[in-house]
Amino acid sequence: MAKKNGMVYLVGAGPGDPMLLTLRGKECLQQADVVLYDYLANPLLLAHVAPHAERIYVGRRGRGRYQDQEAIIRLMIERARAGRIVVRLKGGDPFVFGRGGEEAEAVAAAGLPFEVVPGVTSAVAAPAYAGIPVTHRTLASTVTFVTGHEDPAKGAATLEWPRLAASQGTLVFLMGMKNLPTIVEHLLAEGKPGETPVALIRWGTRSDQRTVVGTLHTIVSHAQAAALEPPTIIVVGEVVRLREQLNWFETKPLFGKRILVTRAKEQAGELTQLLRAYGADPVECPTIDIVPPESWEELDGAVARLARYQWLIFTSVNGVRPFMERLHRQGLDSRTLSGLRIACIGPRTAQELATYGLRADLLPSEFQAEGLVEAMKAAGVAGQQVLIPRAAVARELLPEQLRALGAAVSVVTAYRTICPAADRAWVKDLLRRGAIHVITFASSSTVRNFTQLFDSRDEMKALTAGAAVACIGPITAQTASELGMPATITAAENTIPALVEAILRHAASPAMATS
Repeated sequence: MAKKNGMVYLVGAGPGDPMLLTLRGKECLQQADVVLYDYLANPLLLAHVAPHAERIYVGRRGRGRYQDQEAIIRLMIERARAGRIVVRLKGGDPFVFGRGGEEAEAVAAAGLPFEVVPGVTSAVAAPAYAGIPVTHRTLASTVTFVTGHEDPAKGAATLEWPRLAASQGTLVFLMGMKNLPTIVEHLLAEGKPGETPVALIRWGTRSDQRTVVGTLHTIVSHAQAAALEPPTIIVVGEVVRLREQLNWFETKPLFGKRILVTRAKEQAGELTQLLRAYGADPVECPTIDIVPPESWEELDGAVARLARYQWLIFTSVNGVRPFMERLHRQGLDSRTLSGLRIACIGPRTAQELATYGLRADLLPSEFQAEGLVEAMKAAGVAGQQVLIPRAAVARELLPEQLRALGAAVSVVTAYRTICPAADRAWVKDLLRRGAIHVITFASSSTVRNFTQLFDSRDEMKALTAGAAVACIGPITAQTASELGMPATITAAENTIPALVEAILRHAASPAMATS
């Protein structure tokens, strides 16, 4: 029986901001067996790819070595003929100066099924993130997308410079940075006024976006002074003047700041999203994994004896799900907890509990063990049976203090935190280059595991010296200090929003603003 052919998806990765990937593009990445991605596709998009999938970097860029176009096409066809689902992930939109047309032609000629998934083109998105609308009711009724680098195989240039220069609309040149002097020369020679505004936007929509503004007379010297390199979009037209009023992205409080997120992968989303909303570039480097205990026997035994307890305490969001899952595995549900009072260490843990239709009876005003002890003391726990499902390794303050108050405390393991087995050399490289501005820690475990990335404490101190250390609370800050990384930033309360607020306050300080 002949082997069934696979499928090829030409997917637009968008301009750089990973949140601008389309929903269909995300679906394709999730289904892919093979992903061929290029220089302009944000590597963060690979997080949507299944672990088993083959990832092939084909590095299309304007300078230096890169994969030959014929080789890329050959890879696509070979993998698809082998019955695999192939995603060709291309920066921007595949059919806007992305050579997607050539690739689609080749796949069609090979008799393979394919689909084109449009992406947000940088021709529109980069100007938008720079505060420049490419059309405007009173300033530009047309927009023209122009290649700044024609295929040399075509021989004579085919761009109609007289018509481009005479246009009253907006001109957007893609891939034209190396040819900027020639582009300017042609426009001026054909009568375009020298005072026409021009904007150059490098890495548009990313946190390291840079925008240089001038006129046709001055833009070449401005670009040289700024040492701008590809990938850079060139925008020519009166709409550039609106940037002064509409520059919304580069004015965000954390714009340009690269922030390391060390939380477990499944928990990093809230912090990452908040940081990105304020303009930061969050870089996820999980230093802990949340895994099941070595045996469920201890937790299952506690669940079977729930009737003996008066209190159930969750000290982390991570303890809620495994506890409820083991409850359900024994054929029980939330009704079994009707005789228990439930305490949660903080609002996020209480929120997780609420997903199971349960409401915390007690929530301390101070979201850490010390605050929970005080709240339990006020509630009266002397002579009470207390169950605490928690991490295998955790602070003993809570059970010890509750026992001192006269409670009988049972601590059972609901999960373990371990250090992920992964290559973290890229993090050390970013730190070495001073490319990380803030390192965030949401627990003492993340701090301890982070220190294991380094060969020595001296190396860690040297590489982290240029970054601010942000901790979710005083206990985490104390751990960081003991391990050689004194906290620069400490949240007012043990919550992710409070941690972000503390980072924002620090960012407003002169020291951070100039870093």
